[in-house]
Amino acid sequence: MDCRDLPGRAKRYYQKNGLKKTLKRMVTKPEPPKQDIVGFWDFIVNREEIPFSKQDYESHRGEQTVINWIVPEFEKGSGGHTTIFRFVSALERRGIHNRIYVYRPVKLNDESLHQLLRDHFQLLDERVESFCGTDRVEYAHATVATSWITAYFVRNFQNTISKFYFIQDFEPYFYAHGSEYSFAENTYSFGFRGITAGDWLRDIAREQYGMKAMSFHFSYDRTIYYPKDKPDDRPRVFFYARPVTPRRDWELGVLALHELYRRIPELEVVFAGWDVSTFEIPFPHRNMGVVSMETLADLYSQSDLCLVISSTNLSLVPLEVMGCGRVAVCSGGAQSAWMVNEENAVMVDFEPLQIAEAMEYYLTHPREREEKRQKGLAFAAATSWEREADKVYEAILEGIEEDEKRIS
Repeated sequence: MDCRDLPGRAKRYYQKNGLKKTLKRMVTKPEPPKQDIVGFWDFIVNREEIPFSKQDYESHRGEQTVINWIVPEFEKGSGGHTTIFRFVSALERRGIHNRIYVYRPVKLNDESLHQLLRDHFQLLDERVESFCGTDRVEYAHATVATSWITAYFVRNFQNTISKFYFIQDFEPYFYAHGSEYSFAENTYSFGFRGITAGDWLRDIAREQYGMKAMSFHFSYDRTIYYPKDKPDDRPRVFFYARPVTPRRDWELGVLALHELYRRIPELEVVFAGWDVSTFEIPFPHRNMGVVSMETLADLYSQSDLCLVISSTNLSLVPLEVMGCGRVAVCSGGAQSAWMVNEENAVMVDFEPLQIAEAMEYYLTHPREREEKRQKGLAFAAATSWEREADKVYEAILEGIEEDEKRIS
């Protein structure tokens, strides 16, 4: 194969990745559309219930509280599952037993699930049970949906006292305003109790859908994210790059960074969160792909600013950045205001030139950057996962106690 015969973009891919990867990319077709509409979406209309068992209820009265967690399939690097497992483990330490069930698995089985948890989610308490599939779900005092898809299973699962919805983002926004948007939005009317990541989601759950909802806030792992000296003087910006996640505004970020590079030619950009090697990026950068939390902390520490854009609920990244003693540059809006503001971060609009201008200012004004850095670090230091876990623990027990009164 002669790369001279390839069109420009294909030639660059060949030169960067070699023959084997190029051929694989040429013959690999995109995933086919969901052609079997009725078969694929059957869970939306399936109303076959798993009934409440008074016998199960009576036999478990007075026993240790047990929670079923219904989670979507996942892989290493899943931040949403990391947060779920963090709270699951915190509840386990507080005397509640937890069981995790993967809903509608495609790639995982019991063995590979357990291996995945051992290798990449070591924070999960070893006493927590885990199962691939929901065919073995048993009676529990509470059952928790953790995504809109899993909410359809929990809707039909009646062998439980209370139902909760662990909401980390407004999932209808993941889709165009069509069927999937409606499928996701409908789940907020299933009558579950909401446990939301932040106040923006709590207010949506309460005000738009009439849910009983409480919120927890974020913290960070102080054994991983802590201040380190920057190794050199080169201006450097970290960008949380997720081109596969539209709500993280990949294109907007690249345009802003290109403009910043035009203004500061010695700039280096560090991408992490996804492999971006297939994109044409016309400025000096490092493509780190999906990395461990430890590597992520090192990358934060090597940077002056860390750009984190989100059109929906923000992630843990801004707080981790602050914990590392670096300055977070965050998009504004109600989805962010519950955690970041002009005191602890650099706030920007969803406009590339304005983002570039703000970053240029703080890269060229070290005193102002240091002031933001110190305030961000102080804000992060005042947060606590244990305090947030206490709030969730109390909300779950209160919900179970209240719902149990309705059982005759």
